Amino acid sequence: MLLPCPHCGRRPVTEFRYGGENGMGRPRGEEMLDAAALEDRLYALDNPKGPSHEWWQHVAGCRAWFALTRDTTSDRVLDAER
Repeated sequence: MLLPCPHCGRRPVTEFRYGGENGMGRPRGEEMLDAAALEDRLYALDNPKGPSHEWWQHVAGCRAWFALTRDTTSDRVLDAER
């Protein structure tokens, strides 16, 4: 699978690190103190079938973080942006 780095172009997925779901935001208030909420946030991910909005980092290249929309059923990249 090739991912489109905004700076380096298309590169093998082995050069990248998955950074999690895009749009989760930072925990606020009680959510930061509640162990069950923190566990759900870290380990109970949506894992949607179809389009998934994700963060990726090009660790073996420019080290840039970028947002990627990927179809999880086919691993086809639908959109990428800085």
